[in-house]
Amino acid sequence: MEAFYVNKDGSLATPLKGKDVLANPLLNKGVAFTPNERKELGLEGILPPTVLTLEEQAERAYKQFLAQPTTLRKNASLNDLYNRNVVLYYRLLTDHLSEMLPIVYTPTVGQAIQEYSHEYHRPGGVYLSINNVDGIAQAFANTQLSADDVDLIVVTDSESILGIGDWGVGGINIAIGKLAVYTAAAGINPGRVLPIVLDVGTNNEKLLQDPLYIGNRQQRVRGEQYDRFIDAFVQHTLGQFPKALLHWEDMGNVNARNIMEKYGEHILTFNDDIQGTGAVTLAAVISALKVTGIPLQKQRILIFGPGAAGIGNADQIRDAMMKQGLSEKESSQRFWTYDYRGLLTEGMENIFDFQKPYLRSEDEVRSWARSDDGKITLLEVIRQIKPTILIGTSGVHGAFSEKIIKEMANHVEQPIIMPMSNPTALAEAILEDLIRWTQGRALIATGSPFEPVTYEGTVYEIGQSNNAFVFPGLGLGAIAVQAKTITEGMFTAAANAVAEMVDSTKPGSALLPSVHKLKEVSFAVALAVAKATIQDGTASVQPDHIEQSLRELMWKPNYQRVTALS
Repeated sequence: MEAFYVNKDGSLATPLKGKDVLANPLLNKGVAFTPNERKELGLEGILPPTVLTLEEQAERAYKQFLAQPTTLRKNASLNDLYNRNVVLYYRLLTDHLSEMLPIVYTPTVGQAIQEYSHEYHRPGGVYLSINNVDGIAQAFANTQLSADDVDLIVVTDSESILGIGDWGVGGINIAIGKLAVYTAAAGINPGRVLPIVLDVGTNNEKLLQDPLYIGNRQQRVRGEQYDRFIDAFVQHTLGQFPKALLHWEDMGNVNARNIMEKYGEHILTFNDDIQGTGAVTLAAVISALKVTGIPLQKQRILIFGPGAAGIGNADQIRDAMMKQGLSEKESSQRFWTYDYRGLLTEGMENIFDFQKPYLRSEDEVRSWARSDDGKITLLEVIRQIKPTILIGTSGVHGAFSEKIIKEMANHVEQPIIMPMSNPTALAEAILEDLIRWTQGRALIATGSPFEPVTYEGTVYEIGQSNNAFVFPGLGLGAIAVQAKTITEGMFTAAANAVAEMVDSTKPGSALLPSVHKLKEVSFAVALAVAKATIQDGTASVQPDHIEQSLRELMWKPNYQRVTALS
């Protein structure tokens, strides 16, 4: 039995009565139910008599939010509100988006994930176990969602959560957090989304030894068994929810790449850590180049931390170079990649396939200075290649030292420096230091939020490289035209749309928009993505008025009249 049906006028009809109505967060209005609704739905006497408006409820909920003593408690209180009243939750989040985004999303969601088993209140999505592959179909059936009920799925296996690593079943919270941003920023209908965690075990000993841990208490499964589990998941998802956009989140480097190589060109899917991160980084680069005036094809780019995110950045920028006329080989040669072993070169062991296009030849580095252990240092790489762009995705706090940055600035008038690791404790450098070390010449985007810095009379705003500028609009645009796949052209369109939302040429201005403009940015991205999808020939629907279609599709946190189903 369906909990409710949506009528043509937007009102809701439900067979539920009494406390069952209040128990459904998509139906529940709390004390905002009108006298007529209370009578018709059997709510008289089980609600206090006074009727409050949504605005009055939101004001009270905001005061309750502010009264919470810590960010973790704020996160938990918002989750509890979501589980009681979805409309009120999103009204509150929408009204205070820039303030609450760090609570429902990064960085606080990282702490919530670490405390998941201890803070557990109620289930928050679908939990699929590698020990019960045959149970995937039943799990989907138990959601009571049909093929036409789901537009968007966010799924994780929790191996590489933010900058904090493997957190097992707690990763469901990153999927929930992402979906909250999709709705608050781009109006994705919260009743048509599904968060999923793929529980394949964990290598986190703290979890394995914790008697309260509620996930699979075993080492993380890899290899053929893992691949079969992913294949089964994808096939069941396509069978149950054939129109849904599948968003992969916080997977490990190897698995993330393997999944996208296998499915990326064939189904409606993308990996946010690889492609979403790459798109927002490309947006920051585009903004920076408006200031320097030096074409993208002439940049020398050093990736510090060439994992899934780092190489995702390189891939997006390389694709943009290719669109401007360089060959794949020529564009790949504009990059250098560096990890704990030093500069990645041909002949090194344990090189991932996705890193190979960016390896440098041994002949190129034969004469370069080395440390006592035979490694080429980061400082030596800077001296030799004189990079114009330095991107950090390593999670190594303070890696971009004063010596490193000053060496870079010695060779480049306006160095583009992007310490992208988050949370802040893992950032390769902080904004104030970068401004001071380069005498205000650096063009900077960061992965973590920083307050503006004043240097010699100029206020420097920071552009936080937040994937939230890309994925909500990408999702809305793809859903609006029923995209068949997610193409590189869609990501390039998203990056350009983000870059167009700022004027980076003013002294001290940010390379990326403020989070305060997130809804505006998301709509611009959605419009650009929808147009790019049609241009790429991967749209199943081509609306006559795209902008109008997008606005009509966007869900808004307003109460609808609820009637009893006769």
